Amino acid sequence: MDKGFKIELDKKGRLDWVILIIVIALMLFSVGFVFSASAQKSLIKTGEFYSYLFNHGTKVFIGICLIFIFALIDYHIWQKYSKYILLLAIIPLILVFIISVPVNNVYRWIDLGPIKFQPSELAKFALIIHLSSLLAERQPVIKSFKYGMLPCLIWSALICGLIAIQPNFSNAFITYLLALGLMFIGNINLNHLIVTGFISSIIATIFALSASYRMQRIISFFGLSDNPNHIDKYNYQTQQAILAYGNGGLNGIGPGQSRQSNLFLPESFGDFILPIIGEEYGFIGVFLILLAFCIILWRGLKIIRNSKDDFGYFLASGIVFTFTLYAMINASVSCGILPNTGVPMPFISYGGTAILIYSTAIGILLNISSYSNIYPKKQ
Repeated sequence: MDKGFKIELDKKGRLDWVILIIVIALMLFSVGFVFSASAQKSLIKTGEFYSYLFNHGTKVFIGICLIFIFALIDYHIWQKYSKYILLLAIIPLILVFIISVPVNNVYRWIDLGPIKFQPSELAKFALIIHLSSLLAERQPVIKSFKYGMLPCLIWSALICGLIAIQPNFSNAFITYLLALGLMFIGNINLNHLIVTGFISSIIATIFALSASYRMQRIISFFGLSDNPNHIDKYNYQTQQAILAYGNGGLNGIGPGQSRQSNLFLPESFGDFILPIIGEEYGFIGVFLILLAFCIILWRGLKIIRNSKDDFGYFLASGIVFTFTLYAMINASVSCGILPNTGVPMPFISYGGTAILIYSTAIGILLNISSYSNIYPKKQ
């Protein structure tokens, strides 16, 4: 299907307004959530309550603008330039080892002054775009290992390897899972996929256990350590998060009333913002957040099912499953179901790069929805 690269919506369909409204609502509510969770730390660090609020609010405003901008751009253009987009994303992944300042001995951000750019977020979606393009173009030979799976595997291993050695094992592992998932729905030979998954799991296990802090997290998670200090040190955030959920009960203790955000829970406005929402708004508040992501998944599956071409089908799948998987993992970590990892809650956690990249991805998904013609005009 060649509709050209006009920057306009297909006249036969319109944007999925359900996803648009829910995502914008989550982003707007996140401003209040972040302010409540960050006020105390902001006061200590800068002498005022509002520094994190203004920073996050600015990113949210820009993010909402990006949603509308990319919703108007024909998504087929990303297929044409997918390889260049991925190559462009690899450059900052390499530069992060050269020009970034390490934080806690990890190289994940490039400091651009007012903005700290995290290359792994861009690389993740660039990989999804290029894999979608490869899978769409190579359907006639998709069962061939050499022409079908190998190109996808090389790009995935390169991107995930660069992310892993920052080190950022959790994001590398999740990105690789998403890549394998895309290959699965792209009709890659199942035997090839199983063998690759088995070998990859062995490599991932060895890499995970190669660092003492990752091993200690796993030991603490399973409660295998005889030294309680290890459990306190490596499981402290999860313990404090569970206390926050317990404090909140069913209805919560009220907006701005969180006690765990008073420096008890590290990353209370970042990766662990959901427990603060649970403390202030209770089980009902957390349920509504998770329900919102379930609705995004439901609407996303409709967009995937009604996609007009293979590229739209694979790209929409990658975007929808990324948001769903990250939301599920973030919630599971904060509840102690999974080991502690640095995974943000999409559209809600404080941050710069993630909000802007996620907003761009949602805009692309909405453009795909306009071509899927979910809402046909009444005759």
